Amino acid sequence: MIDTRVKIAGVEFKNPVTTASGTFGSGREYGEFADINRLGAVTVKGVAAEPWLGNDSPRIAEVYGGMLNSVGLQNPGAEYFIKEDIPFLRQFDTRIIVNVCGHTIDEYVKAVEILSEADVDMLELNISCPNVKEGGMAFGTDCKMIEKVVGEVKKKAKKPLIVKMSPNVTDITETSKAAEAAGADALSMINTITGMKIDIYRRKPVLANKIGGLSGPAVKPVAVRMVWQSAKAVRIPIIGMGGITTAEDAIEFIMAGASMTAVGTANFTNPTATMDIISGIEKFMTENNIGSLDEIRGIIE
Repeated sequence: MIDTRVKIAGVEFKNPVTTASGTFGSGREYGEFADINRLGAVTVKGVAAEPWLGNDSPRIAEVYGGMLNSVGLQNPGAEYFIKEDIPFLRQFDTRIIVNVCGHTIDEYVKAVEILSEADVDMLELNISCPNVKEGGMAFGTDCKMIEKVVGEVKKKAKKPLIVKMSPNVTDITETSKAAEAAGADALSMINTITGMKIDIYRRKPVLANKIGGLSGPAVKPVAVRMVWQSAKAVRIPIIGMGGITTAEDAIEFIMAGASMTAVGTANFTNPTATMDIISGIEKFMTENNIGSLDEIRGIIE
């Protein structure tokens, strides 16, 4: 008998598989391919206090081993999300994690205040957003800024707070510790790595925004390394993500120290990816006589 349950900040999930923000919408798009009841959680696309238009097109580009995106966190805002998406998701036996975005600390706080009153299970703070008051530098690349934004948000958050970490830093353990010190209940990592693609015939970047976030299998070794390092540096749980395509990939993250895993880019190429990964984890546990994920979590010294 295997037990795939995971508990993070007092919230129990039936298995360690959720979706990565921005890759699954609210689940409607995947209804005919994935049984949402099977998911440990659905992590929805970024939600801001007010609607965001996002960046100009083109904003998606395929690259070796993954994709670049500069969508710009386009979303219809918290009010729409609460009215339209939460009722849809509550039809299913799964947890709801809502990704929160903002351009300023005040915007983050406002969104968290609104969403804390909504019927969701956890909040995921996307600190890779550009801080418009500081020249566009992402909140998540500076330890002092992390402590400031997480600290202010935590004062208003009535739900457990996950902080989504940027990989575009020199030392992931320092930023992870800063988020923990400011009150994060859990971390999710990694967000996308900054990248670029050039059309040599048109002699210009493929993306209208010039640069974008690299995701997919190409980033997995970096993500596994960062989860492994951070798991040894902090005491709070980690949701690992970055290039997870198979059950074996997810198990790597768990062995590196992740409590849970998130599937992102794989959803675009294989809409049944989350289902395949859940089944694969169960099969691996059965074939290797693993009763609980606790037996393999963080076993890599």
